[in-house]
Amino acid sequence: MLGYRLPPLSPRRAYYVRVARSAGIGLVLVALSLALGTLGYHHYSEPQLSWPASFENAAMILSGMGPVDNENLEGSDARIFAGLYALYSGFTLIALVGFIFAPIFHRFLHRFHLEMGKESGSGKEER
Repeated sequence: MLGYRLPPLSPRRAYYVRVARSAGIGLVLVALSLALGTLGYHHYSEPQLSWPASFENAAMILSGMGPVDNENLEGSDARIFAGLYALYSGFTLIALVGFIFAPIFHRFLHRFHLEMGKESGSGKEER
C-alpha cells in the first residue's frame, strides 16, 4: 500500500494573511466597481444625476437591491448602461463572496480532512 501523509495546517498567521489578502482584493474590486457605476450613472442619465445620486444608484445595484432612480434613465444609452452594469454587478457579487470566503472554506476542508486521517489510523490515506 502506498501512503500519503497530509501536510499540516498552515500557521494561523499565514491563514490570517490569506484571509486579509482576499478581503483586500475584494474591497478594491468593490471600490472600482462603485467608481465605474458612479461614473456611468452620472454620464448617461438625462437629466444628469448628481454625484451623490449616481453613487447611490451604483451602490444599490452593486449590492443587489436594485436602482433607486429609474426616472432619469431616458434614452437607449442610459438603459443599456444600466442593464450591463446590473449584469456585471450580479456576477461580481457572486464572485466576490466566493473569492473572500475561499481561504476560510479551504482551511475548514483541510482541517476536516486531517481529522478524518486521524480517525482512520496512522494518518496515512489507504487506497
